[in-house]
Amino acid sequence: MQLTDTVRRARDYFATGVTRPVAFRREQLQKLTTALQQHELAILAALQADLGKSPYQSLSSELGLVHAEISHALRHLARWTAPSARRTPWLVAPARGWVQPEPFGVALIVGPWNYPVQLLLSPLVSAIAAGNAVILKPSELAPRTAKALTALITTTFPAEYIEAVNGGPEVAEALLQEKFDKIFFTGSTRVGRIVMTAAARHLTPLTLELGGKCPAIVCADAKVELAARRIVWGKFLGAGQTCVAPDHVRVHRSIRESFLNALKKALLEFYGPEPKRSSDYGRIVNRKHFERLVNYLGDGKIFHGGDHDVQELFLAPTILTEVQPEAPVMQEEIFGPVLPVIEFDDLAETVKQLQAGPTPLALYLFTEDRTVEEKVLAEVRSGGVCVNDVISQMIGTGLPFGGLGESGFGTYHGRAGFDAFSHQRAVLRRGTWLDLPFRYPPAQLSVTTLKRALKFLLRS
Repeated sequence: MQLTDTVRRARDYFATGVTRPVAFRREQLQKLTTALQQHELAILAALQADLGKSPYQSLSSELGLVHAEISHALRHLARWTAPSARRTPWLVAPARGWVQPEPFGVALIVGPWNYPVQLLLSPLVSAIAAGNAVILKPSELAPRTAKALTALITTTFPAEYIEAVNGGPEVAEALLQEKFDKIFFTGSTRVGRIVMTAAARHLTPLTLELGGKCPAIVCADAKVELAARRIVWGKFLGAGQTCVAPDHVRVHRSIRESFLNALKKALLEFYGPEPKRSSDYGRIVNRKHFERLVNYLGDGKIFHGGDHDVQELFLAPTILTEVQPEAPVMQEEIFGPVLPVIEFDDLAETVKQLQAGPTPLALYLFTEDRTVEEKVLAEVRSGGVCVNDVISQMIGTGLPFGGLGESGFGTYHGRAGFDAFSHQRAVLRRGTWLDLPFRYPPAQLSVTTLKRALKFLLRS
């Protein structure tokens, strides 16, 4: 009953119209910027405690990205909210048509645990910019961060406008029983199906940001040292607990040995011989995920890494070779610091294998050959693509970020985020000084004449 009241209060608040003026939206975004600055130390400490993230990592991969979203929204909000003119057919002349972005109403944003600040607050920025009231559900698996975010929200916004609701799966399930005007969910494909089922009961518009086994293909002509450094950075960022991290690498057999040695070299440069002591290397979120990841170590030959400590939830950056396609590590999203490296001889066969699997959130390709690039992009589906790097396709506000198929649907970041929380309302206004009689019954034109007339009258 309490959650029902929470949603009702938000709906009543939205109905007053207070969230709609652009000036109000700007004010709230500016408040969020100030609050992030005021609560920064508490958030950084919480991320360190929950996930072992250093302040440097947290600023660059969490808070910094949220600040960038706010700044971008503030710069472009007037243009985003402005009506966009559309042509109208001669049949309805005189008329003027336009599209007016409208807020959906009350939005539910469910965040994950792996980037608990960025992946909760970046959608919030979009929801505020679009003029919605919002209910947030931080992940209970990052409890200290959830507490810090709740404190930020509670002290910054009226509860009827933006409220953070905490709790475990039972709270999330109870929220999904309520009627929302928009749901934005980031998490696993398994839970995404549950969210979609719940949204279907109320025909609620939905954005799903899920995951998948994001492949990296390293072709024979790739710059080996550079590819290895970039893949190591992206794979082991956040201890591998990143939805767009390279899940596994498919490397051409001719450069396999040099690539593996380059991976090892990069790991030693980034995290040293004892990554457990590195302030730049995080921890696994909980024991359940730790045990799942450790089980993968038996699915191949450990080329590098493999050390683990259950007391600290530490699993060293690990490279696996000699992995069979049917092994569990190749059937499930890894979501941790285990990197299988598989060699290939024929790119066409690799493309065929990827086509047969689920659609990943991201596809990574390392090559200097534009023909190869065009072939892979044309034949392998994915939510997004990055050529000669990893993860960079989701950094910034210019490119929309989102999945496809099993990796989700809908996009956000920048203008795409504003659109994700907006209804594109079509409006047509007709003049009253002309009213052609032939459209009214009884029919005044022959069918032949009507066909000729419509070619002109329906043109816009």
